[in-house]
Amino acid sequence: IGPERPAHIPPNVPLESLEIPDTKFTTLSNGVRVGSIETYSQVSTLGVLIDFGSRHELDQCTIPSTNTTVSTAGVNHLMELLAFQSTNNHSGAEIRNIMENLGGQSFATSSREQMMYCVDVLRPNVNKAFDLLGETIKCPMIADIEVEEMKQVIEFQSMDMMPQMLLGEGLQMAAYGPLDGGKALQQLGRPHFCTAEALPNLSAQSVHAFREQHLLNKPEGIVVSGSGIHHDALVELAEANFGHIAAPDTTNNNDASSNNRTIPSIYTGGEYRLQTPPNPNPAKEEFTHVAIAFEVGGWHSLDLVPTCVLQTLLGGGSSFSAGGPGKGMYSRLYREVLNAYRWAESAEAFSSFHSESALWGISGSCKPDKAREMTRALVDHFSKLENEFVTDEELDRARNMLKCNVLTQLESRLVLFEDIGRQILTYGKREDAMTMCAKIDAVTKEDIREVVRKALKKPPTLSTVGIDIKNVPTVEEMTQWLGQGPPKKSWF
Repeated sequence: IGPERPAHIPPNVPLESLEIPDTKFTTLSNGVRVGSIETYSQVSTLGVLIDFGSRHELDQCTIPSTNTTVSTAGVNHLMELLAFQSTNNHSGAEIRNIMENLGGQSFATSSREQMMYCVDVLRPNVNKAFDLLGETIKCPMIADIEVEEMKQVIEFQSMDMMPQMLLGEGLQMAAYGPLDGGKALQQLGRPHFCTAEALPNLSAQSVHAFREQHLLNKPEGIVVSGSGIHHDALVELAEANFGHIAAPDTTNNNDASSNNRTIPSIYTGGEYRLQTPPNPNPAKEEFTHVAIAFEVGGWHSLDLVPTCVLQTLLGGGSSFSAGGPGKGMYSRLYREVLNAYRWAESAEAFSSFHSESALWGISGSCKPDKAREMTRALVDHFSKLENEFVTDEELDRARNMLKCNVLTQLESRLVLFEDIGRQILTYGKREDAMTMCAKIDAVTKEDIREVVRKALKKPPTLSTVGIDIKNVPTVEEMTQWLGQGPPKKSWF
């Protein structure tokens, strides 16, 4: 250690001279939004979130610049794997070597509504890392050989996909099924992961078509987010990399119509059944997986926070779990399903939020011969929530646990970066932790029951996956158990 401080290490300063970390927000002249929070950490997390996802894919899409027709089904899954591969300036190997030398890592992840690109790097190297991030978004090579390699990766992934993921995919497809007996998929009912049927139709042209329609002329759909970086520095990086993207001409009918690419999906309820082949490993136990869900309000609904409290109150998990109250062992599903039925392998509450709608429900797994009993146990919990108030003890525990989870997660710079970006992209602002905790504290047991009663007025959605699903009751039987009467049949 030398007597002088290296230039890349910031000097020690008095605590009184530091600002309390707070989210700062700037909108560039072309509409790109920048949000950040300074944590004074020596590692910075920064990235870009874009408001497109698998719901915007099409089975047939015309590229305006070339007037050719391609399929973009499954393209978000492909783009996630193609992130930080070759660009116009660097090969994929060069990008990986540069990131290693910078002491950082990069990744991308997609959802039904948003795509996220991220770099996590030592603070002195943020400029170089962000330039690579900008390249992978602005000018990816999308070489045919890399596309074919990633298609092979998708094929391998589909062969080893977890049953819980298949269950979730089926739940979305059944919950937002085709309308009026048609075959056209609603946006939220589209598969998120690339299917075996869609894979052969994917090509480099598919990626170019999707980017041209949803990214290259839509700067207002881009949010640059960062944690552990000075806001002015992030604004400069955003301006240099994305300030050139031109806003669409609103006087042009074609450009104006592209802003309406998100078509609201209508909840239908329904049933999805997938019988899987036996596992090649005979020593691996086979389970039947069941999920039951109902529609609740989406990201902009007043029921958002009560639904999150309800999910925490139900809790649940696997039958094997070490730990005490902090692990959710006193949640309702642990006490009244996993501890009550020795054949229950798992039981857990879940939620899946979108702009206009959301799903809330309970999933479980067991040996195939107990599938009917498992389904009935899950249905009984919906009925209990509808007819009885939760106890004060349960509600207090759930609120405290949810606040603990939120605050603990926000200690992570990766979660903090993502929270800033997703909130700005969804709401145009970011609520701080104190505001969120106040909303959680305000939830009452009357709010919980009201959310449940509104949800149960709509038809249920049933999804089941496993090697043997014959013992899982139909959605019609389940509806009768709930006392809702016969639903409209929906098969997928």
